[in-house]
Amino acid sequence: MITPDYARLMARYDRWQNSALIAAADRLDDAARWQDRGAFFRSIAKTLNHILWDHRVWLARQQGDADTARALNQRHPYADGPRDWAAYKDARAALDDEIRSWVGGLTATEIARNVTWQRGPETVETPFALNLIHMFNHATHHRGQVHAMLTAAGVDPGATDLPMLPDEV
Repeated sequence: MITPDYARLMARYDRWQNSALIAAADRLDDAARWQDRGAFFRSIAKTLNHILWDHRVWLARQQGDADTARALNQRHPYADGPRDWAAYKDARAALDDEIRSWVGGLTATEIARNVTWQRGPETVETPFALNLIHMFNHATHHRGQVHAMLTAAGVDPGATDLPMLPDEV
């Protein structure tokens, strides 16, 4: 379905886009980042926090860390914050580093396996590759919402097209 090179490309794209949106959001004050803009998670900050939370959940599932995934699913810890913008940026950068390092070591054999995880009270088994594609695709979906909110706030978040990824063209 996908290759280790695909996973590495998507991790690079993910980091690039997370960094671009954070740089754009840096041009707003804290009140503007938390302002209700009518999106699903309401604000730029809450949507970015959701992406961070979701990446942590899927990374834990893919790595077989059921305890962390379960704890994260008990409470959506990033729905309301960290309210400290600098702490958020540090957490995002650290997680992006962790994801890039992790996918850097993935093999085709690992990508071809299934992953068992909890969806509510139910134990499910899904393809590792499908979960990984979902993790990156889901983030892209919500970053699109952040991009739209930033644009509406008068901030240009920049290019989002994969062929524009630095060092790809």
